[in-house]
Amino acid sequence: MPHAIRMHAPGAADVMVLEEVDVGQPGPGEARVRHTAIGLNYIDTYHRSGLYPLPLPSGIGQEAAGVVEAVGAGVNWVRKGDRVAYSGGPVGAYATERVMPADRLVKIPDGIDDITAATLMLKGLTVQYLFRQTYVLKGGETILFHAAAGGVGLIACQWARALGVEMIGTVGSDAKAELAKAHGCAHTIVYTKDDFVARTKELTAGKGVPVVYDSIGKDTFPKSLDCLAPRGLFVSYGAASGPIAAFNIGLLAQKGSLYVTRPTLFTYAASRDNLVAMADDVFKLVLAGKIKSEARQQFPLREAAAAHRALESRVTTGATVLLP
Repeated sequence: MPHAIRMHAPGAADVMVLEEVDVGQPGPGEARVRHTAIGLNYIDTYHRSGLYPLPLPSGIGQEAAGVVEAVGAGVNWVRKGDRVAYSGGPVGAYATERVMPADRLVKIPDGIDDITAATLMLKGLTVQYLFRQTYVLKGGETILFHAAAGGVGLIACQWARALGVEMIGTVGSDAKAELAKAHGCAHTIVYTKDDFVARTKELTAGKGVPVVYDSIGKDTFPKSLDCLAPRGLFVSYGAASGPIAAFNIGLLAQKGSLYVTRPTLFTYAASRDNLVAMADDVFKLVLAGKIKSEARQQFPLREAAAAHRALESRVTTGATVLLP
């Protein structure tokens, strides 16, 4: 019998329970996928806690890899037996199998295993839109990236190195600093010991950076603005420490005619054509050996609550997967 993690109320990690579920046959435009690995992402904790409310009861999770078991009418881009991965679509990836919109599925290339694929879709595609679309990085630039030793951060370290970009990354410990450096981060700042604004200015000879990528939120704002060069861009794509409070837009003028944006992967990958192109960009770098993504932590699906607690306590590094 298929199983899935379900929530009947928002709250702490223990609101997630493993239940038997019925998985029907796919309808038009749908596919049934048997999961082999499930990606854990910080947005999952927002859904679970109620920060990003879901209609309840609900499943949870947005990223997984697996094998197509059946397809519905009109689906010709994947077929039974294909290895596929996805990010986005209706929540519910924390499951042994599910029916979902087939236009969210991309084929996993030979040479990339399922567990790796499950660490790449949301995190790798996030770096793709951050570096190649939201602000198109060019070789020789210096950037500031918060949470450089996280799942998105370690991919960002490698991608920046591949582009010839000097990345300054903030991390929470010396061990995480070493990990980020090993993945290509040019400079690390342990924010628990050093002032990241002062160090960024020091590393850029007082100029600041053209772009700051921030998934932390409340704890790093507005100091991140002080790291920007005039007319620089602050990219807020997450809120691990809590949402950024309302602020006077005049602050952007005071600090150098700055720009602020709050992009999401789901906007950038909304069309299937964009989704496939973004995934191809990520897969090519992995197959070329320029990006290595691994599941540094693995939990059985039934221990999803423990995985959430580990993620929220910031003891994890890189990517975490749940195994059905």
